[in-house]
Amino acid sequence: MLNHPLAPTLKQHLLLCLLLLSCGWEKAACALGDGRKIWQQPKPDSSIKDQSFLHDTFPSGFLWGSGTSALQTEGAWDQEGKGPSIWDHFTHSNISAKLAPETANVASDSYTHWDKDVEALEYLGVRSYYFSLSWPRLFPNGSAKSRPNTAAVEHYSRLIERLLEKRIEPIVTLYHWDLPQVLQDHYGGWKNDSIVELFEEYAAFCFYTFGSRVRYWLTMHNPYLVAVQGYGTGAHAPGEKGGPAGFLIVAHNLIRAHAKAWHTYNTHFRASQKGKVSIVLGSHWVEPQRGQATVTNVELCQQSMEAALGWFANPIFGDGDYPVSLKIKQGTLLPTFSPEEKRWVQTTADFFALSFGPNNLRLDRELVQYGQTVTPDLRRILGWIKLAYGDPKVLVTEGGWFSEASVGKEDTVAIYLMKRFINQVLQAIKFDGVQVFGYSAWSLVDGFEWNYGYTVRRGLFHINFSEPNRTRTPKTTAQYYRRVVSDNGFPGDETSRWITGRFPCDFHWGIADSTLQVQFYPFSPQFTDHHLYSWNASGDGLLRPVPGAKMQTRRAQCTDYLAIRGHLRLFESTGASHYRFALNWSLILPQGDLSNVNTEALRYYRCVLYELKKLNLHAVVILYHPTHRSPQLGLPGPLQATGGWLNVSTVEAFQEYAALCYQQLGSWVPYWITINEPNRLIDIYSSWKEKHQAARNLLLAHAKAWRLYERQHSAHQGALVSLALHADWVEPANPFVDSHAAAAQRFLLFELGRFLDPLLRTGYEEKHGNVDYPEEMKAYQEERAGVMDLPGSPLPTFTEAETKEIRGTLSFIALNHFTTRLVAPYRHTQDNFQRKQPPDHDCLILSDPTWPSSSLGQALVPGGLRKMLKWVSRRYGGALPIIVTASGVDDRAPVEDKLRQHFLKSYLQEALKARQLDRVNLQGFYVWKLQDRHAPQFGLFTSTHHQSKAKASIAIYREIITHDGFPEDRTTQTCRSSEVHVRCSVCAWMFRHKATLVFAGCIIITAVMLAALVIFVIITKRNQKRGRGRRVNRGRRREGVAVCLRPPVKSQL
Repeated sequence: MLNHPLAPTLKQHLLLCLLLLSCGWEKAACALGDGRKIWQQPKPDSSIKDQSFLHDTFPSGFLWGSGTSALQTEGAWDQEGKGPSIWDHFTHSNISAKLAPETANVASDSYTHWDKDVEALEYLGVRSYYFSLSWPRLFPNGSAKSRPNTAAVEHYSRLIERLLEKRIEPIVTLYHWDLPQVLQDHYGGWKNDSIVELFEEYAAFCFYTFGSRVRYWLTMHNPYLVAVQGYGTGAHAPGEKGGPAGFLIVAHNLIRAHAKAWHTYNTHFRASQKGKVSIVLGSHWVEPQRGQATVTNVELCQQSMEAALGWFANPIFGDGDYPVSLKIKQGTLLPTFSPEEKRWVQTTADFFALSFGPNNLRLDRELVQYGQTVTPDLRRILGWIKLAYGDPKVLVTEGGWFSEASVGKEDTVAIYLMKRFINQVLQAIKFDGVQVFGYSAWSLVDGFEWNYGYTVRRGLFHINFSEPNRTRTPKTTAQYYRRVVSDNGFPGDETSRWITGRFPCDFHWGIADSTLQVQFYPFSPQFTDHHLYSWNASGDGLLRPVPGAKMQTRRAQCTDYLAIRGHLRLFESTGASHYRFALNWSLILPQGDLSNVNTEALRYYRCVLYELKKLNLHAVVILYHPTHRSPQLGLPGPLQATGGWLNVSTVEAFQEYAALCYQQLGSWVPYWITINEPNRLIDIYSSWKEKHQAARNLLLAHAKAWRLYERQHSAHQGALVSLALHADWVEPANPFVDSHAAAAQRFLLFELGRFLDPLLRTGYEEKHGNVDYPEEMKAYQEERAGVMDLPGSPLPTFTEAETKEIRGTLSFIALNHFTTRLVAPYRHTQDNFQRKQPPDHDCLILSDPTWPSSSLGQALVPGGLRKMLKWVSRRYGGALPIIVTASGVDDRAPVEDKLRQHFLKSYLQEALKARQLDRVNLQGFYVWKLQDRHAPQFGLFTSTHHQSKAKASIAIYREIITHDGFPEDRTTQTCRSSEVHVRCSVCAWMFRHKATLVFAGCIIITAVMLAALVIFVIITKRNQKRGRGRRVNRGRRREGVAVCLRPPVKSQL
């Protein structure tokens, strides 16, 4: 082979010195291309809608396809003249202990049922079929100089002709891992460079025989796995464990064999056949440690990619040589290319063919070091290929994942993985400008999955391998892929359409909080300190209490609680009109009854309500807000100790508590919510029986509190009373399976119908009789009880009196909506039932990975809000108003919370569509929540520890409020000034400059006082002078000074 005169360590040192001299330590662009830039650029934000999932179509003429390989699907391993392959020998001799105990003797029997494969392609509507030729079937002895197997030639000719008849483009691979065993026995397989010449002859025969009908040729599939797994680790055939010394030589020969085949086509066939030739390269993808794109982390990622994809791509698509990092790592073990060979290997591909799937992501651990993260991000690797290799045209020849064999035809998870992969390709085309011209979903049919045998499946069509006829049945992934191909991508959905319009003047623009924290002590000590103080008595400038002197303290006023003023000042600045918060039941009644009433807590809440009223703002008050953080669930301790909501006495205690709150606070409360999210509270109970019992008691507690208010307070207080339910929307996880659609409906009935049907379904009484729980829910419970040999339905019943008391006890429908989920029917097995009792709705909760999501995993699906509102409105009628009493998303951004801005605009758009297009009686929308408690999360303001800074989303919300929605002319509605409190700009300016204004006021007051003092002094002096003058005159009169008096003159007429 090649001579390596230098010792490994010395040569490595020399190569490293050359690398440093030519590039420098910090120049990331020293290697060919700009691949490193992919990590240096900002990573696409998956929380933004189009970056997570793009609704758009692929370019016209996009080459949709599917694929198989000969060894995995053909079967007929020893029929009609076929010789054994290395995989036949590998499976029959069971060389590998890790190998599943199956063979590919029959596999999918595509050699016999090839026409059924073509029908499957027609079903999908694809325009291409990626398949491989079997080298040992065409030439059992491995040599193309010998006579070919006529049966094999006729078989592949029939297949190609039928494909062309159906206008399906054949994309043909010459070698997909099934080397003739005879070549392994005689030459040692790909370790021997004699195979290079034999492969060239085999390729020439295929080009000559089939080339006039084939436009796309692929020399070999994923040579990395051939070399490393076949000749390095022994995981694949031929099962040799030669380590780096073996697989580096094999890889070198594979590259040379590909180049020879390309040159053969280029020289002898291209002019007449006008086809294209490439090689399929597979790879993983890595992201830097903790997402930190430092120079070191980026270099490590680059080296990881060069050790797999770059190993083969750099010689062919780059400079004709191996990556420098690979030369340094492998030293003298790595074969070298002569200058002539570099030029000969370079550019021996007409397009870039990429394989990206589970086999590529299960690579050697040495490729992922120092905390790097392997991710199945097809968009990112396509972007790296563009930057590293000069923007080549790309064909994704293998894209897809696997399912367990037990999944069968309903491969639900695989649908979403396929959806993500294909959409990542679309994003790479539209956003990154990658020239992808085709995508092949792998694979067409279930087959032999190498060392996993038949334990995993990757086919779009299901095959029962125990049936001799190997019937092809489309899986749900086939139905989904068919839709994508028909649509040429992902056309825009309903939520992408923007509408204009306004919400009504009396619409609730709200902010929702949980339990309001009570600050018992006012700001100033004058309300609690009885001492009298003297200042500077001893000249030390200190305040000292006067011994024995006690003063009477003044009771604090509402304005003295600065915490209230500061909190409401934040709320007021948002422009919202309604504030939803909760009282603390365990704080007001620590013992759970009236024996110990916390009057100070009630007074504090009264002050909050009073201050809200002064600001012309409206309160929505929750009596009971359960919390999972507390072991008492927000209940007074004694009530929880006696069973909590499993004990009917808690129902009576809640009624007593509600009566106290109505009496003490009702004058300032226009909206009451008795219980927040009882449907989430019951989730803490482990058994079905306890869940149903708790739900029953919660319904009774709400109804009693509602009836009490109606009897005693409604006439003079006039508030509306409801309970609030958690109301996330659900979609069938698999839209092609009826059981999933049924599961979605069942989930909604258990989540919402369990509570709303007993309260509201008065319109259905004539049709259904005396309805309590949903009929569908009761029927399902009884059916499941029978299947599982339970004594009966766990659903408790209501008495006739209880039914009447519950019926109609809602003044409005309050829903807390945050996200949308996927649901699938729970798969029952005796094993998982014994480990954990399934949920009573019998549904599994899933999520679509292509949905934008927050850091806490909350999916942003605006259309789900509209669908939920429409479902509730249709089921319960439009008479009662619906109010979304909480909706929000977590966002870790400290100020520029872009995710929340997008959430507010998109969700309120869907709310407007529900009102205008669906005629839903929607009367309010409350954003969750006002302020963070600690780190940035759901709050519109940062926590007090972060100076209560306003986040950018407040401006978005305030603008929507100002315009009452999304009017076309962007003008303010006339009712806004009178109906909704809007903070004046002068007030805002004064608040921002309050310190300056106080200082200026002090100066002005001082100046006025000085002026008044001067005027007073001047006037006083004048008066003093006048007084002295009058005293002198009086003295003269007393001394007898003569005064002439003129006698009266008489008339002489």
